[in-house]
Amino acid sequence: MSHSEARTSSDPDPANPTEREVRNPEESRLRDLLEPAVVANRLYLEDVAIQVAGSHRVVHVVIDLPQEETGGVSLDVIADVSRALSDVMDNDPQADSRPYDLEVSSPGVGRPLTEPRHWHRARGRMVKVNVIQGDNVTGRIQSVDDEGVTLVPEQEVKKGTKPKQGEPVKIPFDRIRQGKVEVEFSHLHEAGLEDDENGPSGRPNGY
Repeated sequence: MSHSEARTSSDPDPANPTEREVRNPEESRLRDLLEPAVVANRLYLEDVAIQVAGSHRVVHVVIDLPQEETGGVSLDVIADVSRALSDVMDNDPQADSRPYDLEVSSPGVGRPLTEPRHWHRARGRMVKVNVIQGDNVTGRIQSVDDEGVTLVPEQEVKKGTKPKQGEPVKIPFDRIRQGKVEVEFSHLHEAGLEDDENGPSGRPNGY
């Protein structure tokens, strides 16, 4: 028996591998089990994490759009995928008898940019990049390739003055210590963070 919840989130997620220990064997097994259902919906399985409290489990699944697409995963799509994944888990021949809650979410705009696919997904966004052995850069992602990221930097100006753009600069991946999207109001709707979907949202469904 399971309880399924669909949500978007801009907060750190327990299923983010950069914010927790390396997944255990059961998480790897569940990832292999659930990935075909995610791919069938033309989505990418970002991660799977399990939290155990006594005889109860919470399975966190993070899904995302393919790297060539921009925008965010809608709550309606997350709800559809939640139902599909719940069916898979309910018919898992290797599952134990413990009840579980299934929580499916999208990464949200607060996800650190730690992999090339994250940078691809953030094309067109304003980002802050911490550079190894160089000055940090804030700018808009113009393009991404196998070697690195090309940004159009924003130059510092006096307060109240419209920001000026500098010449495009390419930063190789091996010189990037950390990257993060800067939230812009005009892009909130793409991340599912506008109107009734502002922040973590639960949409429980009984199964």
